[in-house]
Amino acid sequence: MDGVGSFGAGRAGAAFDPVAFIQQPQTILRILSWIFSMVVFGSIINEGYVNHGSERLYCVFNKNNNACNYGTTIGLIAFLACIFFIILDMKFQQISSIKDRKKAVMLDIGFSGFWAFLWFVCFCFLANQWQCTTPDELPLNQGADAARAAITFSFFSIFTWAGLTVRAVQKYMLGTDMNLFTTTEHMDGNPPVQPYPTGTSTEPNDTYQSPPFTENLDSNAPTYQVPIY
Repeated sequence: MDGVGSFGAGRAGAAFDPVAFIQQPQTILRILSWIFSMVVFGSIINEGYVNHGSERLYCVFNKNNNACNYGTTIGLIAFLACIFFIILDMKFQQISSIKDRKKAVMLDIGFSGFWAFLWFVCFCFLANQWQCTTPDELPLNQGADAARAAITFSFFSIFTWAGLTVRAVQKYMLGTDMNLFTTTEHMDGNPPVQPYPTGTSTEPNDTYQSPPFTENLDSNAPTYQVPIY
């Protein structure tokens, strides 16, 4: 069948095993990334803003609203992306086309690598702004725990998304090695062409062949008589 064992997945159309799926390293990394992203944007939304001395809310990161907006945006998109890729991983084994599997793996590589970089930027940005925050801006350390949680789990997210990138690259390399043994028709999703017939076939021969060294006799031809002496 087309797509058997390509890009790290089993036979296309095989039954889905939830236990084996959850135990995969890639699934574990996605679940961790999902949890970390939820902690980051949840902490900032719930306790990341304070109203010190006024009715206006300020970001706990040095009153820089860009820091809170960046962390919230990156965390929320990562949260939704983890759900999308978990569903894609569940359906990946049902994809029979090798080209479609390749596109899915390349999407995983690009997004995971890019988001690992954005998490690195988020960690550096939040840590820098938190370092610049003075105690006077946060009376009674209001929002301090949320800020530390956002910074900590931004740091953890760098490694989980980097791990997802490595796993996706390994899956892509595995699929590339297997494609060396496929034909162009196989890549297009069509069954491979058999160069020789798979079965034997016999055709009845109704024509009559005369035995060798025989001649057709003419009934009208004169017969030879032995002379009598």
